Amino acid sequence: MSVKIPNRIILPEDKVPQQWYNLRADMVNKPAPLLSPATGEALKAEELTPVFCEELVKQELDDTTPYIDIPEEVQEYYRTFRPAPLHRAYRLEQALDTPARIYFKFEGNNTSGSHKLNSAVAQAYFAKKQGLKGLTTETGAGQWGTALAMACTHFGLPLTVYMVKGSYLQKPYRRSVIQTFGAEIIASPSDTTNAGRGILAKRPGTTGSLGCAISEAVEKAVTTEGYKYVLGSVLNQVLLHQSVIGLEAKEAMELVDEYPDVVVGCAGGGSNLGGLIAPFMQDKLLGRANPRIVAVEPASCPSLTRGRFVYDFCDTAQITPLAKMYTLGCGFIPGANHAGGLRFHGMSPLLSQLYHDGLMEAISREQTNVFAAAALFSKAEGILPAPESAHAIRGAIDEALACKESGEAKVILFGLTGTGYFDMSAYEQYLGGTMTDEIPTDEELRSFEG
Repeated sequence: MSVKIPNRIILPEDKVPQQWYNLRADMVNKPAPLLSPATGEALKAEELTPVFCEELVKQELDDTTPYIDIPEEVQEYYRTFRPAPLHRAYRLEQALDTPARIYFKFEGNNTSGSHKLNSAVAQAYFAKKQGLKGLTTETGAGQWGTALAMACTHFGLPLTVYMVKGSYLQKPYRRSVIQTFGAEIIASPSDTTNAGRGILAKRPGTTGSLGCAISEAVEKAVTTEGYKYVLGSVLNQVLLHQSVIGLEAKEAMELVDEYPDVVVGCAGGGSNLGGLIAPFMQDKLLGRANPRIVAVEPASCPSLTRGRFVYDFCDTAQITPLAKMYTLGCGFIPGANHAGGLRFHGMSPLLSQLYHDGLMEAISREQTNVFAAAALFSKAEGILPAPESAHAIRGAIDEALACKESGEAKVILFGLTGTGYFDMSAYEQYLGGTMTDEIPTDEELRSFEG
């Protein structure tokens, strides 16, 4: 008689990872280096330290060290919300009538409601260790801003957050949470920076983008003594910190003698996707296993599926370094969709390289289709997902339905990156039948190409 796999598989506290896994160390084709916008040459560490913390610059440029020790102070904070649970989605399987076995790694069991705290704690710690006076950042849906506000409060650092104006207006309670943790929050683009004023002059009334907010946050950091800028996605260092997601997921699956045939994650800038797939992609690179890796992005901001693999600025005002990535163009501003955390014009250079090399797949989905998956999942599993996470749910459901058609009992793992309790206006629109799908035309995308 077989033993039923528990609904929740939770590792003991002593299994919180003590090292981050650096996927770049095992990649044959490394992510292309960041380039100076002034010279076009690869950036050296000393050129990045005016913007970023010194230790984070070392992590950003490290292509060779496979495992990097997690400081004890960071591990101690991790233990307040990690290990995060791995769930077997029995009720979703039943609702879909699929032979597939579906698992999801749930990162919403902390006050920020998302995976973002994994990197926020690390970045705030290194900033405090360096003796900085404060930090600046951007946020889309508000999860990163909340997480960093929590981490900065813990380490006693002031924080200024530039929040994408579309999300700022959609989510007043998310703003309040960020302010409760002591951070200053500004709707972007704003009139508080040269970058913001320039964007507003060109596009009055714009709802903004992550690229706009990054421009403002970087400007604020480099013009304020003792401040540095930190980013919640895209960069190598962030994907490094998020590897704790995949490391825990893989170990939890080993406890029940399972291994995924398919790993599915939502894709915006790449932080949660990169973290979830890291150890499974390692197996793929080293020839130990061959799981399919599927990125699911919004059809309104389809950087992988419709972008170009070229060097581009990471921000709208073109003051950041150039990164080689799949991009829609740094001037691209998506429609006011509800996937606030997936509104970045480009994809992580690391993930872009893996996708370019054929090691992972990408699909895009319309937001009405995504919210249909979120509603089904909520009814089945009793967790209200964030719109960003719902893209991964959509991808996992599609995979499970394909198994129903073929009769294959595949093992599917997806990342549930956070909760959607601050996204009720979006759910209200979906349930009321007023939600629409905004998909850019080819002509519109060509207008943003550099």
